[in-house]
Amino acid sequence: MGHKPPTYADLEALPDHVVGELIAGELHVSPRPASPHTVAASVLGFELGGPFHRGRGGPGGWLLLDEPELHLGQDVLVPDLAGWRRERMPRAPRAAAFTLAPDWVCEVLSPSTATLDRAGKLPVYAREGVRHVWLLDPEARMLEVFRLEGARYSLLVTHTGMARVRAEPFEALELELAALWDEA
Repeated sequence: MGHKPPTYADLEALPDHVVGELIAGELHVSPRPASPHTVAASVLGFELGGPFHRGRGGPGGWLLLDEPELHLGQDVLVPDLAGWRRERMPRAPRAAAFTLAPDWVCEVLSPSTATLDRAGKLPVYAREGVRHVWLLDPEARMLEVFRLEGARYSLLVTHTGMARVRAEPFEALELELAALWDEA
């Protein structure tokens, strides 16, 4: 008997305390994030939201969302944060999922998701033309900044520790890494 590929109905049937994604024809289920992950994602969203989403104290021009459900080809991904330039997506569609690939995503790495984020999701983001990807590791206190060049990502810079940094595509803002680790 053949293996039945997972469907969107399989995602919908998952319990609320997990995150499900369909990547390369496989169903991936992860537990809800632990505190360091949640703090890093939340603080980053707060920091970027004012200057980029709202244009307060910054250039504006972005639609930034927490955990949007992305339907990219046959893949269904849920990044921790994603952003679209307003010229590509002036407003969020009135739909449960997004079919337009973002311009930027941030995956906050957890021990249970790091391999999937790097090996499973990055190729999908590259295929769909997501220009920038940040991988944020609160345990290692590290931010990796990638830019799509051709069909592959190039690592632009790795920031670590408690530094104040500027990172593409949000280099207009000096980001305090210590705040992401709940150390500021």
